Amino acid sequence: MAARLSGGGGEHRLVSLPLSRIRVIMKSSPEVSSINQDALFLTAKATELFVQYLASYSYKHGRGKEKNALTYSDLSHTAEECETFQFLADILPKKILASKYLKMLEKEKRDGEVGEGEEEDEEEDDEDEAVGEDVGS
Repeated sequence: MAARLSGGGGEHRLVSLPLSRIRVIMKSSPEVSSINQDALFLTAKATELFVQYLASYSYKHGRGKEKNALTYSDLSHTAEECETFQFLADILPKKILASKYLKMLEKEKRDGEVGEGEEEDEEEDDEDEAVGEDVGS
């Protein structure tokens, strides 16, 4: 298997991620019928390098140095602030308290109701104008 290299000091893995899991994820795509072993290995290695880069960048630019630890908030901050990682913003959202989330939902609901009422008024105005045009003809 390409994921292992036998050496003098024992077995060393070239990738840390389980290839069987990556194969399952790759096969979940309807366009993929078979997976070359080299493609599987390269996907695993690229994923591993990406995760390492994300973690090290988040650690260096977050509060990880202060605490000597990488936290979820460091990762979410990186996803939100760094242009390279912005595609992860939906996957790594900032944590908020449930009470704040409920307040946000209530506000959106209230704003949505107000917006719908304005739209209904505009539709009624349009109908009144159309009726007025028919009467005047």
